[in-house]
Order: sequence, then structure tokens, then C-alpha cells
Amino acid sequence: MTVNPAITLIVAVAENGVIGSAGAMPWRLKSDLQHFKRLTLNKPVLMGRKTFQSIGRPLPGRTNIVVTRDANFAAAGVAVASSFAAAEAIALGDALRRFATEIVVIGGAEIFAHWIDAAECIELTEVHARPEGDTYFPAIDPERWEEVARRLVAATADDSADFSYVTYRRRKPR
Repeated sequence: MTVNPAITLIVAVAENGVIGSAGAMPWRLKSDLQHFKRLTLNKPVLMGRKTFQSIGRPLPGRTNIVVTRDANFAAAGVAVASSFAAAEAIALGDALRRFATEIVVIGGAEIFAHWIDAAECIELTEVHARPEGDTYFPAIDPERWEEVARRLVAATADDSADFSYVTYRRRKPR
């Protein structure tokens, strides 16, 4: 019996809900990069075109799937999907080939808003800052999501703020 992989959202969110400003994250968290790599390595990674362009290159060791309405968009090292359904089909096929138990969604806002209802888990880096921004993460409904883990990380010289790793799991229907 084959079980479909779970969908996990991986996101860094400021205390005011900001996830981006002018196409970039409005903070620097070098300490969070290894955590992100550990959560995403050897898995299909879904992202929007703007998120891909902000990263600037395909993430190594992952299948990069870029969702875009731009019919002319092409980039080496990524699978391009023109719809959410096409992206999910590519990710599912890749996960099954890899025997991966998870598909990860890394942004941006429209991508998160689409997949939050299908997700089983949210791995959130809560940035303890309130920067200006123009892109926001959807509110996490405590009726639907349960916080199951939290760990505070003090900023190092390479980080612009303290942050916490927070894991949310979807609540089971009653």
C-alpha cells in the first residue's frame, strides 16, 4: 500500500506576520539556514516564481518545483508548473520515486495560502522582530493547528534577531 506524502509548510514569519519585503526577507538569520536545509534536503520543494527568484538558484539536493502563471518562465535545474495541480502532481511523483514521506512548501504568500488547507504540518521560524513588509503569512487558526514544539534560539553575530523554531500539527477532526 502506498501512502501519499504529507505536505509541510516551511516558513520564517516575523511577530507581525511579515514574511517578505520588496522581494526579500527583511531579516538575516544565518543560523536558520542549516535548519532549513535539514527540513528540505532530499525532498520535493514547492515554491512560487518570486520565491525562486529571491533565492537566485535551484536548491541543491532537492527537486525544485516552481509554480508560475508566466508561460515564458524557464530556469535550469527546476521543474516549472503552470498550475497548483500540475505542481502537486510533479511533487507527488518525485516524492514517490524518492520514497520521501513529505513534500515541502517554501513560499511565497500565495503558495502558502493555497497549500495551508492541505498541509499536515507547519515548521515555522518565528522571528522575534516586527519589520516593515509587504508580504504576509496567513493567520494560524488555533482551532485547526496545535503547537507541538517550540525552541528559542538566541541571535548570534550572524543573525539580525532572536527567533524560535515552532512546529504546528493539524488538529484531528473531533
